[in-house]
Amino acid sequence: MDYTSFFGVKKGLAVCYSGYRNGQRPGHIYPSYEEVKEDLTIIEKQWQYIRLYSCDAHSKTVLEVIKNENMTLKVMLGAYIEAEENNPNCPWGGNYNPDELLTNKNRNLKRMDLLIGFANQYRDIIFSLSVGNEACVDWTDHLVSVDAVVSYVKYVKAQATQPVTFCENYVPWLDKLEPLANEVDFISIHTYPVWEHKTIYEGMEFTKQNYDAVAKKYPNKLIVITEAGWATQSNGYGIPVENVNNEVQKIYYKALSHWSKSETILTFVFEAFDEPWKGSSDPNEPEKHWGLYTVDRAPKLAMQPIGYK
Repeated sequence: MDYTSFFGVKKGLAVCYSGYRNGQRPGHIYPSYEEVKEDLTIIEKQWQYIRLYSCDAHSKTVLEVIKNENMTLKVMLGAYIEAEENNPNCPWGGNYNPDELLTNKNRNLKRMDLLIGFANQYRDIIFSLSVGNEACVDWTDHLVSVDAVVSYVKYVKAQATQPVTFCENYVPWLDKLEPLANEVDFISIHTYPVWEHKTIYEGMEFTKQNYDAVAKKYPNKLIVITEAGWATQSNGYGIPVENVNNEVQKIYYKALSHWSKSETILTFVFEAFDEPWKGSSDPNEPEKHWGLYTVDRAPKLAMQPIGYK
């Protein structure tokens, strides 16, 4: 299925965007209007679509900048949902008391209303919606039941005109998320070869296998890759140090972009800029180093001209 006809948009490259710089983090200090404008000016030269993760002050600024500055960028907007169930399988902590889980549930419902509100206010900019991110995979620290996600999809679809999805690792789509696949307008998968200890020589083939497995299971559904990328640094925790650097990120990015273009697959590369707030206090923490640009907005090796003609 061709995403260009499905979404009614021109074909193009896509990237995940979160603009938090040094000293900034969600819920505390947000990027300013001018900082976001600087970021989107960089992004607009390389990509046509961006993915935002939550309905917060940062996303509001992004949408305002696109509108006020007459930018051509289109947005997949997400609502970040918190844990509604405990998850003993999470290595870094997925346990909450009953009051916390109830509070999270109430907040998640409010986030659906915010998602709908943004969708209707910025209908000409937002081309698709997601009701959550990595909330059903086995290792998540913000576990939400499949039934709950289904209810969020139905709720948003009833009040917004854009296609609705849920962004998740490819593995749950192969079994656990089958009931959800029947409700979403399109399926969104994440694929990270380097997290699964693949070398750059195995990485692109592994990504294709992940995509093909989900596409084979749901032949009548549009499949979008909402995260795929390669880190440039690691402290060795989860990702072997020798598997990441600027050179291999460039190889993977070019191969991913070429494949996505040739197969007409909408693929959101993860991610535009490094984010120092993520992960542990270790500066070599891989979560901080997925950007195609550094936190100072300097281009890494991968950012050589590449795109659609």
